[in-house]
Amino acid sequence: MFRVVIPARYASARLPGKPLLKLAGKPLLQWVFERAQRCAAAEIIIATDDQRIADAAQGFGARVVMTSPSHQSGTDRIAEVAEREGWSPDQIVVNLQGDEPLMPVALIDQVAGLLAQHPHDAIATLASTITALDAFLDPNVVKVVTDAQGRALYFSRAPVPWPRDSAPAGLASQRDFSGARRHIGLYAYRVDALRRLSAAPPSALEMLEKLEQLRALEMGLSIRVAEAQVGPGPDVNTPEDLARVERLL
Repeated sequence: MFRVVIPARYASARLPGKPLLKLAGKPLLQWVFERAQRCAAAEIIIATDDQRIADAAQGFGARVVMTSPSHQSGTDRIAEVAEREGWSPDQIVVNLQGDEPLMPVALIDQVAGLLAQHPHDAIATLASTITALDAFLDPNVVKVVTDAQGRALYFSRAPVPWPRDSAPAGLASQRDFSGARRHIGLYAYRVDALRRLSAAPPSALEMLEKLEQLRALEMGLSIRVAEAQVGPGPDVNTPEDLARVERLL
């Protein structure tokens, strides 16, 4: 059994009020919630600190938990929900981002099942093979490298692993991206890991790369990574993303 929590905040530097922006007649957040309703979760909760979001979510039938406005991340928000709800340390919670209206239902179930299959891991997430050089070199595309058993060794905005011999003239000459994998930002956590992460300060590597999952690695938490069964849809971060996703919907 697993639960899904969708963290949603009103403030967004590039797209203020993002969860409530309309996509094909419905708020963006409602599309995400309706995706989650089709997965195998025992419960779906929207976690927010904004009454406008809470009112809209309750209007389309979602359960809402109000959380502190001081949280710096969705992980912190979900940790508060777990504490309020009194969930057991081994309860599995999926963090479904509120800007993923095209997240395949199969991936929500997959990431929860992955963590359930590996009781010694704290977190599970997904990746997909990088198929274009531009994506490999793009710092907005987060890469993940794993060990032979499928546990994360590192996440980076840099192009890793780096085939040294195929780029004799440096970055601009690189043409080989074989073995590179793109991280998909969908996580399943055990509640105990959520509590530990939320209680810990941001780590050095996390602040350097601006990747929160590096805090977990620096703390020694094991992150299980599997190849995504299907490709994820685009998320929404800009007005252009909103228009593109609306066309797809």
